[in-house]
Amino acid sequence: MTRLECARCARVYPVDQVRYVCECGGALDVIHDLESLRPALSRALFDQRLRGAPCPHPTPVSASGVWRYRELVLPVRPEQIVSRPEGNTPLYHHARLSSWAGLDKLYLKHEGENPTGSFKDRGMTVGVTQARCLGARAVACASTGNTSASLAAYAALAGIPAVVFIPAGKIAAGKLAQALAYGARTLQVDGDFDVAMRLVRQTCDALGVYLLNSLNPFRLEGQKSIVFELLQGLSWQSPDWIVLPAGNLGNTSAFGKALVELSQLGLIERVPRLAAVQASGANPFYQSYLGGFQRPVTVAAETVATAIRIGAPVSYERAVRSLRSTNGVVTQVTDDEIMDAKAMVDSAGIGCEPASAAALAGVRRLVAEDVIRADQQVVAVLTGHLLKDPAATVAYHTGEWPRARYANPPRSVPAEVNAVRRLIEDLL
Repeated sequence: MTRLECARCARVYPVDQVRYVCECGGALDVIHDLESLRPALSRALFDQRLRGAPCPHPTPVSASGVWRYRELVLPVRPEQIVSRPEGNTPLYHHARLSSWAGLDKLYLKHEGENPTGSFKDRGMTVGVTQARCLGARAVACASTGNTSASLAAYAALAGIPAVVFIPAGKIAAGKLAQALAYGARTLQVDGDFDVAMRLVRQTCDALGVYLLNSLNPFRLEGQKSIVFELLQGLSWQSPDWIVLPAGNLGNTSAFGKALVELSQLGLIERVPRLAAVQASGANPFYQSYLGGFQRPVTVAAETVATAIRIGAPVSYERAVRSLRSTNGVVTQVTDDEIMDAKAMVDSAGIGCEPASAAALAGVRRLVAEDVIRADQQVVAVLTGHLLKDPAATVAYHTGEWPRARYANPPRSVPAEVNAVRRLIEDLL
């Protein structure tokens, strides 16, 4: 029987109760009865579902890279599922990126190739499905951009009104455009993400609106599928490391939970280590890690990586548990390192938004510091699409980013064939 359980005091609640935290204040987990599931779940079952996904009339269950693992996500009837579908994202390998990071072989799991361009779709398909099952009158979130875009899309698909709270002037245009286009009521809050988060929680409690930030435990159940799919893509052979950007810490929490569940079910033989990467200007989790996780830290966050510009992450407790259960580490990288790593991903023809590039920058730093060995297998997770934040890309390449090591500026040329020919010959 699936239930909600407090990560702090182990108090249990039913899954059909609208609740985001325990009465003690602790974060909630969705707990599945793994012992009863064990006989039914196998690598072969998930592989068969993957092979059977392409069909003339795909359903959410057959085509989604989230609902393929439905027993470990949310037990609902197929007709209740709200799906685009999502998941089935590529696992890239590029020799030049591996070399740049200092590794023999690096994989990139690109979650930016989800329907709305970020990993948030994996959590939102589950969160909005749960909202539909609960009969929610509306759904809401606070967002630096990707969550609002995903919430707006899935709520529109489900026919549920959506409200998003965004920090005024602190959201990339590509993300704001999605929230507006999909029809969400968008409220620009005078303050940063953390102010918007406090406000949306108060509003949801007062008006009975269903909250769909990563504080919601059902969101994290969908995000676990990144790890399920990543491992399935590697024929269920665990890499040595999984490296990911860290902002509100929902993925850090979800990844650890996924790995523990797969290990307990016997679907993987070894648990990879997690490495959470923060921007140095938005590094509360890193600071807490340096202090042995004795207490949570908050900061006034500022970084070019808007998706992880968060100073008071709501999934702190669950993320700490993930790091401890995987013998994980936390590191930080500068905005210069992030943008240079982004330029490398982009120039490989893959592309990502700045926050995603924090993962690659973190890999390079951890290799340089001998935390990750060059011969170890590493998967870095890219969380968002290149076009999520085009302004940052243009600024890097046109001289607005003074320390850009790999800038590719446009060249001015007279409208004459000979001038164009000379320029191209020089370039080649």
